[in-house]
Amino acid sequence: MAAGKGVKLYGMWASPAVRRVEWALKKKGIKYEYIEEDLSNKSFELLQYNPITKQVPVLVHDGKPVMESLVILEYIDEVWKGNPILPKDAYERAKAQFWASFSEDKCRDAVRKVYFAEEEDTKMKAMEHLMEIIRVIDQELKGKKFFGGESIGYLDLVFGWMAFWLGIAEEVASFKVVDSKKFPNFTSWINNFINDPLIRGNLPPRDKTLEFFRNFRKLHLASCK
Repeated sequence: MAAGKGVKLYGMWASPAVRRVEWALKKKGIKYEYIEEDLSNKSFELLQYNPITKQVPVLVHDGKPVMESLVILEYIDEVWKGNPILPKDAYERAKAQFWASFSEDKCRDAVRKVYFAEEEDTKMKAMEHLMEIIRVIDQELKGKKFFGGESIGYLDLVFGWMAFWLGIAEEVASFKVVDSKKFPNFTSWINNFINDPLIRGNLPPRDKTLEFFRNFRKLHLASCK
């Protein structure tokens, strides 16, 4: 395994998991080299660094690979102490880790079920469940600009995929769950997050992202028939 010094990030431009790692690196002011991967023709280096899941993101620090975006965020925060991402208080940190699991398990699964639903009844039931999930998040955000308070932190990076990619999913799959009247705290957080200069300057092009996920959905649905 190559041992070069420094920081490298193996990623794919449309991946929200990759973007959250980039946001963390930029928030910390860490210099890094970004390597774009073609996931239909993965590089030797990616397969070498992540032979188990063979997925991005992979952070390589001084030749040592770190996999899985949430693990990478915690690693970054532990190694580079400036501009902390995770709460320092043990209880607040535990809460943040719980909500991160909620995002990755409950939220992603709920969005996926709506996104790939073809029958109207199935889609409506999935939307109802997703809105219950968003209602829970909306309550957690009550009275807050960001999850951790007045500035972007760990949970904002974790939930950041919902701020941008949920809107992409709504447009691609023709559904609507983000409602400022029903979920004022959630929609306010989306606006605060998307309009933060750190985030706004590091999002994929919307039109290109829409095209990518339209094709991704078509291929997935075709493969299920």
